[in-house]
Formats: sequence, structure tokens, C-alpha cells
Amino acid sequence: MFTGIIEEIGIIKAKEARAELLEITVLAPKTTPKLAPGDSIAIDGACFTVVTHTPDTFTVEAISETQARTIIKNYTEGTQVNLETTLTLQKGISGHLVQGHIDGVGTVTSINDQHEIEITFPQALSRFLAFKGSVTVNGVSLTISKLLDTSFVVSLIPFTLEQTNLGKLIVSNEVNLEIDLIARYLERMVDEKEGHTQYNFLKERNLI
Repeated sequence: MFTGIIEEIGIIKAKEARAELLEITVLAPKTTPKLAPGDSIAIDGACFTVVTHTPDTFTVEAISETQARTIIKNYTEGTQVNLETTLTLQKGISGHLVQGHIDGVGTVTSINDQHEIEITFPQALSRFLAFKGSVTVNGVSLTISKLLDTSFVVSLIPFTLEQTNLGKLIVSNEVNLEIDLIARYLERMVDEKEGHTQYNFLKERNLI
């Protein structure tokens, strides 16, 4: 579990295919000392397991499904990636609860002078997105400032632009997307309630 608050921008040092696995090594001198083999780490919002590390680099492995469902396929040596270590009881939740399970890949379609970024999303995610709702973009906890039929807009402050790789985005770049955890489970609960209106079902459980 993560919070969507980025701790360091890492740099891809190596990318190597090994059978069906893709091995990724990341330079992260600030984050690596906190890690041990077996620990989880979010890279651009996707949860990976650390397999080895050196004093300033760590290595993870991606299975074929991860390669297909995330932007890891676009990484090359020198790519900047957002990093976050796992949530602990001592760590404040300044963003929102993030699982590190990527739901889809979006594409940047526009960026304006007010640092508003428009991102298209897979239509299967449409019912999970809401105006002023939370969304995770490359591991960053953000608020949707405008919701359109096939895209949403997020507004970034200078701090976010400087402290994450979102400040390096250009039009046509792909990004990892994760929907809000609460929206995911509400959808599941409503779908399982046959023959009952959604409103009454949610009201019974004090959700509205």
C-alpha cells in the first residue's frame, strides 16, 4: 500500500530481458538504503518487489502481464521514474490510499501554460472517475479538475512539477493510471446487489 506522495525521482540504469521476465535496475541513492530484498517499491505507481540492490541502485523484475499493462515497456536507460516506498503506521497519508495496481495506461493529449495536463483514459475506467475525485498518475496522487467523456484534466502546482517526473511530460507520452480504491470497492458492492436500487443499497451502509 502507498499514498501517492513521491519520495525520489529515480533513473533507469539498465533494462534486460531474461526469459519471460524483464529486469529493471534503478539508480536511487536516497531510496535504496531503505530497501531490502523482498521489499515492495512503487515505480511510476506500479508495485514491484526488490530482488537485489547495491548501495545506490535496486533491481526489480516484471512479469509479462506487468509489461503489457504498464509503461515499463517505454523505459530506456536514463528514463526518470517516480519512486515511493510502502506505507507504514508512522507515515502520514498526505495523498490517498494507493495499491500500486495499475488499471490502465493513459496518454497525454495537451499541456497548457497553467500546468493543466489532459490525459485520455481507457473507457473501461470511465465509471470509476469523478470530478474532484482522486486518481493516481505515474504514482502521483492527484485530483481530477475536469472530467470529459474520454479524458480528464489534472492541475499541477510547481512543487509537483519539480519533485516528480510529471514535469517532464510532453504530449503523446503514456502514463500509468490507478483508480481510487474507494471507487473500486463501491463498484463491486453495487454490482453484487441484484434487484436493489444503487441508492438504497449505499444508504443502508451509511455510504451516502
